[in-house]
Amino acid sequence: MLPFEHIITIDKSSNIALYRQISISIINAISDGVLKPGAHLPSSRDLAKNLAVHRKTVIAAYEELQSQDWIIVEPRKYVAVSNFIPILKAQKWNRPFVRTGYGKDLPISYKKSQPEVSVEIAERFDKVLIDDGYPDIRLSPIDDLLKTYRTFTNRKTISKIANIGTGQGVLKLREQLANHLIESRGLTMGVEHVLITHGAQMSIYLAAQLLLDNSSHVLVGEPNYPLANQVFKDTGASVISVSVDEDGIDTDAVEAWCKLKKISLIYVIPHHHYPTTVTLSVERRMKLLALAEQYGFVIIEDDYDYDYHYTSSPYLPLASSNHQGHVIYIGSFSKILDPSIRIGFMVAPEKFIAQCTAYRKIIDVGGDGYMQHALAELIKEGELNRYLKKARRCYKIRRDYLDQLLRDRLGNYIYFSLPAGGMAIWVRLKPPFLVNDLLLNCSLEIVRIDETQNAFRFGFASLSENELDQAVSELVKAFKMMA
Repeated sequence: MLPFEHIITIDKSSNIALYRQISISIINAISDGVLKPGAHLPSSRDLAKNLAVHRKTVIAAYEELQSQDWIIVEPRKYVAVSNFIPILKAQKWNRPFVRTGYGKDLPISYKKSQPEVSVEIAERFDKVLIDDGYPDIRLSPIDDLLKTYRTFTNRKTISKIANIGTGQGVLKLREQLANHLIESRGLTMGVEHVLITHGAQMSIYLAAQLLLDNSSHVLVGEPNYPLANQVFKDTGASVISVSVDEDGIDTDAVEAWCKLKKISLIYVIPHHHYPTTVTLSVERRMKLLALAEQYGFVIIEDDYDYDYHYTSSPYLPLASSNHQGHVIYIGSFSKILDPSIRIGFMVAPEKFIAQCTAYRKIIDVGGDGYMQHALAELIKEGELNRYLKKARRCYKIRRDYLDQLLRDRLGNYIYFSLPAGGMAIWVRLKPPFLVNDLLLNCSLEIVRIDETQNAFRFGFASLSENELDQAVSELVKAFKMMA
């Protein structure tokens, strides 16, 4: 009789039930050829004694193996490996354990991407966190949103239709969003021009997949939102960087590239460019739209934080102009309410929205119908606009407070321009200080640094004045360590 106490490995501290550990060990022994077809196994009583477990545990393991046709159980006679198992080459029963299955890579080649390394914030509550520019969920009407969500889940009439029409987005949300965008941004549109997505990133991805291939050329700012760059590169398109200065993306350089190559797409963030926070000037906005019409390229306008502007009325989006269908406008409620609320939107010509909806269904049949209904109600009741007014007042105070802190305490180390809006300040380090060295302070975590620009984003919206004080104090410590 084989030494089953060594063939079968059990770990009583594991979360896997003991009977499952026994059955898995026997399956592995059969698969490895250690147990041949027809080979007899110990009785449940004997195996339980050898393994120092309850007999019922072994019985449960045998019942599972029998139900899966690995073994045959003849009551009061014997337990044996099924004769229908193919004969496999035997392995040593005491060989070193080698992980198989998902421990190995796929046997054929596949496309590979280089995603941006993200900061694991959840595991770093002990650190002072300077984020990328997130809303303060302590101000956000999340409680009202979730209360409405729960109300809808309890309504039988809503539950029957909650997931109907979520491929493009529930009609109620598209209606409310269209009204909101018309009133706040001056867009000329209807519900047929709106696609609800799981955030701006999905909108960028869907548009890129339909517009680009390996013969396409895309223009982006330098620096730029790295995940957008990655989406464009993964289509096989050639991504060309154009400089960004205090007036936004260089439209003269855009024009020069248009004369050299057939440009399919330009990705811009005109309101508050990511990551530098600069605003595209009126002159350049007009020229960019004229170039789009002249050379026939599409503009993806990412307007992720339009609602936060502090010094004057914000510039209207490019999408509000008579752009002749050249602009795809995208935004997200993640930057308004909470990063975990994965609801974004795309506004584009009707036929393109229809194709995006069809393509989206290949990978994702639709969104959370309950959440979309709840968000629509939040907009309809005016709660979203009331919250935005409150948030703008609060974030302006925090921006100005941080502005003074940076000037008073870090003026010898950094330089920056105060943005007219948004939720972050783009901070550049003076030579000889290096941005990566800031991370030598073990009490500090910075979500978005740019080694090439020797800069980082200081998100202020999510931090109270006391928290801003603490964050700047940690930066002071870091710079003193570097001096």
